[in-house]
Amino acid sequence: MFLTNNSQRTRRDVAMKLKRMGINVGEEHIFTCAMATARFLSKQKPHGTAYVIGEGGLLQALHQNGYSIVDSDPDYVVVGEGRTVTAESLEAATRMILSGAKLVATNIDPNCPTAGGTRPGCGAVVAFLETATGKKAASVGKPSPVMMRAARKQLGLATSETVVIGDTMETDIFGGVQMGYQTVLALSGGTQFDDLVNYAFSPDSIIDSVADLASPEVNLREKFGLATADEALPPSVNEWEEMRLATT
Repeated sequence: MFLTNNSQRTRRDVAMKLKRMGINVGEEHIFTCAMATARFLSKQKPHGTAYVIGEGGLLQALHQNGYSIVDSDPDYVVVGEGRTVTAESLEAATRMILSGAKLVATNIDPNCPTAGGTRPGCGAVVAFLETATGKKAASVGKPSPVMMRAARKQLGLATSETVVIGDTMETDIFGGVQMGYQTVLALSGGTQFDDLVNYAFSPDSIIDSVADLASPEVNLREKFGLATADEALPPSVNEWEEMRLATT
């Protein structure tokens, strides 16, 4: 399963992006922070209302979980990634929070890498609202246990069967460590080996790239100690793909 702290895209959009990168997955393999946030809110207050600073992925997830999007008197102000944040939307959100709406963040990532460079992320917008209102936001995305547990349950796995592979210590690895999952840091993204001295926690394994796990020579069962030889877990990525195609 692919976990993302980007709430802009729907899971179908994320799956299509991955397919165009050569990774053959369906939307059932995608779990977004927007999904985690919407499910969390639907349990906290079923059929509630939200004022949203965000885009299509977040709006769709909230609708699918019984929430209505409103412009006044919401139960929650929900903040996700967005390229259309305005002073007016921040001012409206500030007034709503001070009037009693609860502040919820899909994640607290301070910035987002893009093809054109770094832009402010959800966490930056949330920090603005926290400073303006004096209220602290609840965050549901990685590394929150809310999202990490929800994804594991959707996979139908036990804690001892779950491995988190990611390139960011603050979200992917810390989220896995908090939940007791095995963690694998990939050095192909946001974290380099020399950065590890800055953290009080460590990954269980370090790899140069996820490609290191896709080699037919790598026995995933042995590497992670997830199952014995007579259990159903396929030992390699290639055999897993063959089994998946045979059942779809």
